[in-house]
Amino acid sequence: MNTPIISFEFFPPKTEAMEEKLWDSVKQLAPFNPDFVSVTYGAGGSTRERTHRTVKRILDETTLRPVAHLTCVDASKDQVDEVLREYWASGVKSIVALRGDPPTGVGTKFVANADGYQNATEVVRAAKKIADFDISVSFYPEKHPESPNLMHDIDVLKAKIDEGASRAISQFFCEPDKYLRFRDLAVKNGINIPLLPGIMPVGSVKGYMRMAAGCNTDVPQWFIDAFEGLDDNPEVRDLVAASVASDLCTKLQAEGVNHFHFYTLNKAGLASATCRRLGVKLGVKP
Repeated sequence: MNTPIISFEFFPPKTEAMEEKLWDSVKQLAPFNPDFVSVTYGAGGSTRERTHRTVKRILDETTLRPVAHLTCVDASKDQVDEVLREYWASGVKSIVALRGDPPTGVGTKFVANADGYQNATEVVRAAKKIADFDISVSFYPEKHPESPNLMHDIDVLKAKIDEGASRAISQFFCEPDKYLRFRDLAVKNGINIPLLPGIMPVGSVKGYMRMAAGCNTDVPQWFIDAFEGLDDNPEVRDLVAASVASDLCTKLQAEGVNHFHFYTLNKAGLASATCRRLGVKLGVKP
């Protein structure tokens, strides 16, 4: 198999201690030569300044390509457009355009700002009007929690591509067939942009299960059994997590997938261990 292409996601730090941890993670993972690193954006712009600062620092102090997340939750069109112009002016040419989760929590009804963009498709359109951004978007291989069916998700993704999206990154999932079913359906319906699988090694069993419930991610019984009780034994949990994540990637590779996007949660160890198990070599571009 070819050496896989990888990318990493980080979130902006809330405290000085968290900032130190973030930059330690960036330094540990940079030698894997990721295709890009993305930085998340809080609901309603709650991390706007920290996201911008983190992305700018990555741009200025590393050789990595930063990709800034941007949502339209609780923001007017003017506010979103201002952020886009700030990114472009500061040299950030790549974004992940998202609607974002409702501020009242995942699973609750999304209500757009009265003067804001309604969805990610409109954010993509707005970004392309402002500048020639390289735009990534998201997809849920097991169906968005608010979507009536998987074909609706395919239609939404096609609309985002029509407005200028050049790649899509998946929500995390536990088993390869969840991603492969969506990929094959997408290809059958004329979608030909890269569809990157989002891989999230288990850093906290409790946290993973909570996020899975909110994201419509199916967690099979074998997965539950493998991690049962391991939050009390983090050393064993991390070994199992790296093994499960790398096995997932290997199965996807066998089906022609060769770019993996890791949700690091600012913890370099698990992403690093998984990449090493996949044969990603330090200091070598794939």
